[in-house]
Amino acid sequence: MSRVYNFSAGPAVLPEEVLQEAAEEMLDYRGSGMSVMEMSHRSKVYDDIIKGAEATLRRLMNISDEYEVLFLQGGASTQFAMIPMNLMKNRVADYIITGQWAKKAWQEAQKYGQANAVASSADQTFSYIPDCSDLPISPDADYVYITENNTIYGTKYHTLPNTKGKILVSDASSCFLSEPVDINNYGLYYGGAQKNVGPAGVVIVIIRKDLIREDVLPGTPTMLTYKIHADNASLYNTPPCYGIYICGKVFEWLEKNGGLAAMKEKNVKKAKILYDFLDQSQLFKGTVRREDRSLMNVPFVTGDADLDALFVKESKAAGFENLKGHRTVGGMRASIYNAMPIEGVEKLVAFMKDFEEAHLK
Repeated sequence: MSRVYNFSAGPAVLPEEVLQEAAEEMLDYRGSGMSVMEMSHRSKVYDDIIKGAEATLRRLMNISDEYEVLFLQGGASTQFAMIPMNLMKNRVADYIITGQWAKKAWQEAQKYGQANAVASSADQTFSYIPDCSDLPISPDADYVYITENNTIYGTKYHTLPNTKGKILVSDASSCFLSEPVDINNYGLYYGGAQKNVGPAGVVIVIIRKDLIREDVLPGTPTMLTYKIHADNASLYNTPPCYGIYICGKVFEWLEKNGGLAAMKEKNVKKAKILYDFLDQSQLFKGTVRREDRSLMNVPFVTGDADLDALFVKESKAAGFENLKGHRTVGGMRASIYNAMPIEGVEKLVAFMKDFEEAHLK
């Protein structure tokens, strides 16, 4: 069976080159006589794998020694609690609500203190990014929290909020490593790996070292304390060893292919092909305000639920997988992460043109 074009929002498409390398090393990793799945996380071989992954990521993102890089578990959703537990010293934080995941993070933070929704795009089904140039930032806020790319709704911050001097915390799960980022703009920047970076089971947290302290909220579990993981170089307990190994390979693949600037150039090109078609289509239409469009997640609809369902069914039969929109919004969504080849987007657009000709009334 040939590989399909996988437009899933996550777990998502990985570079074929990385999968092939992993397959070749599955039974015997570089003469160790065992798979990475089997080896001790305390071994010298695995220590080289995790340290190598971190070193490559630091080069890719130009992460200075002022920041700690942590490979953790629990996905982005565990960070919804871990962030306030570790950072909410004044028990106050401000949240910008631009979708379901931002809303869930905000709701979770309310368990630990005063979490203020200082802006929201819920009034238009999260189809835009609110103006964040002059927000009512709380004077005693410990941080300002955003979901930088909204996987479900297909929006992206192209200008970071004015936090008025407060620490910016960003969930960048679905745009992680898709373009160059100045990490110095953030106090904490994190993402689940299962979209652009690797398999599900790893979350990467890049946190400024001065924010890693012992005075976490009372009752914070040991496993949810950044300092524990930082002090133990992400090896306090058994980490998601194989997932980190694949992440490291993806980092190397990115570096070999020109780094994040080259990746952004490719991603802009891919997104333009799809958005240009949507903008002129008589059947399909995008759902996001033009200036707030994501390069990674492109939602679209026909305006007819039955026709949407037929499109998803016929596209699957044609080798385009996981185009059904999130269950909360319906329609369709094409997630075109780093590893999606340009021909995948070109072939999808060609299929959409044929579908339009066949079904336009």
